[in-house]
Amino acid sequence: MQSINKFRSMLYAIAKILGDVQAVRKGKIGKRILRRGAGRITGRGLGKLFK
Repeated sequence: MQSINKFRSMLYAIAKILGDVQAVRKGKIGKRILRRGAGRITGRGLGKLFK
């Protein structure tokens, strides 16, 4: 079961890298960085809320 989780984590990491590459190619890396930061802040806030 754990190998499936590792494989899934690896796929998500690859997808994140590919998304970064695509954003750089399209010239939208700034927007991607802002959205990623907003998502982290939201996630942390929700994590504290439901702790």
